[in-house]
Amino acid sequence: MMWRWLTMAALLALTGISQVLAQAGAYPNKPIRWVVPFAPGGGTDVIARPVAQKLSERLGQSILYENRGGGGGVIAGEIVARANPDGYTLLVAAVAVMTVNVSLMPKMPFDPVKDFAPITKFATVPNMLAARSAFPVRTVQDVVEYAKANPGKLTWAVSGIGSAGHLAMELFRLNTGIKAVQVTYKGAGPATVALLSNEADLLFANPGVFMPHIKSGRLRAIAVASLKRISILPDVATLNESGFPGFENGSWYGLAAPAGTPRSIIEFVHAETVKVLNHPDILSQFALDGAQPVGNTPQAFARDIRDDIAKWAKVIKDANIKM
Repeated sequence: MMWRWLTMAALLALTGISQVLAQAGAYPNKPIRWVVPFAPGGGTDVIARPVAQKLSERLGQSILYENRGGGGGVIAGEIVARANPDGYTLLVAAVAVMTVNVSLMPKMPFDPVKDFAPITKFATVPNMLAARSAFPVRTVQDVVEYAKANPGKLTWAVSGIGSAGHLAMELFRLNTGIKAVQVTYKGAGPATVALLSNEADLLFANPGVFMPHIKSGRLRAIAVASLKRISILPDVATLNESGFPGFENGSWYGLAAPAGTPRSIIEFVHAETVKVLNHPDILSQFALDGAQPVGNTPQAFARDIRDDIAKWAKVIKDANIKM
């Protein structure tokens, strides 16, 4: 009797384990939705789209890539924060939505720390200052001199309040004392179109956003907001060497799930995404866009988010940035 009972208990235990494994192995068994906090064509797309495509191939499931620009990423963030935490709705996390808005908005519809489970950071990218080709400036000093000689005439596009490009512009303004007419768009894509159509003079955004237009001569690279020059544009000076020592600003992009998503799913998506980030095609694409791959752990990504919230809170206070 005891032998028979032990056998039955063992079979039940094995059955339970098999069911758990089967459930774990079933993810993903339908398309996964990636909600993107900015309009198409911006720096987020440049980094995230290739990753989504490769990850879709690895998982054997479609990744539904949904651009929901507006509100500095709040619209997209709220969608994911309120989504079912089953791993099928994820947020393409970016600086504004995860670290900046909490210091800009008196009432956020979500908490970027409590309402999300970070998965991994895709990459970091330095920002670049670019101008429309007909704008009569070629260096950072030219920009400063033009702004001071033509008060109220310099038009500066920003890819959303609180975006990395917006913060770069504010840091530049604080360092130079210049004034500019700020025009806000729903992302770097629409803001770039504004430069191309001569609606705006300048824009800080990722190099990948500008590269096709720089090559065609429709936009001009002025400076890079990194401490060292980037390999894709070695002739373009940094702000650091253009009279603004230590000036550094950029963006990062990653993936986050709603809080409460099972740890097994977080770890699975993390592992698969890191494999994608190490794929030669992705590494080549990132290099062309001036991006550095990261692929950190969920725990490290969570620490980065908390650290950046504190960092940008100080900048926002000092620059008196308001929505």
